[in-house]
Amino acid sequence: MKRSLQVSILFLGVIGLFAGCSEKLDPKPITYSQLLTGTEKKTWRLVTFEVIDQKERSGVIPVQNSMNPCRADDQYVFYADGGHKFEYQNGSTKCTANEGDLLFEDSWALTNGNATLEFVIPVFADAVLPYTIKNLTENSMTVEIYFDKIYADPIDVSYRFTFNSNTR
Repeated sequence: MKRSLQVSILFLGVIGLFAGCSEKLDPKPITYSQLLTGTEKKTWRLVTFEVIDQKERSGVIPVQNSMNPCRADDQYVFYADGGHKFEYQNGSTKCTANEGDLLFEDSWALTNGNATLEFVIPVFADAVLPYTIKNLTENSMTVEIYFDKIYADPIDVSYRFTFNSNTR
């Protein structure tokens, strides 16, 4: 009897040891905001665009082949701060000798529910527009603007922009 009591106590102790050592895994999925901004800020560069006119696609157009070289290397910087700061910065090629590094500063907004990112693409429009996020990974972002949702007279045209990032 004494032996079975000792074995029972040892058995319960071993079970308690393993039960107390389990680590609760609490996965934290990366959000659109984290992919967009990284932990502090993230720099993106526009690499391609595509025009979709009445469901007819232009094909992917590289920015280097279709845009002034001094704008083709510009950078889009999204900050993770509370104000959602956004900067449009000069790349290594400047359009004029006296052009500064910072070309434009504004803010960005993200709506997760419908995957809408609002910001300015200065080489496309001078206004904050709602772009639908088509794809967003750590290194690549594709957004699309649908003109049928913007204008009172709907037109069946959209523009799709792809950005790459090498920052985390």
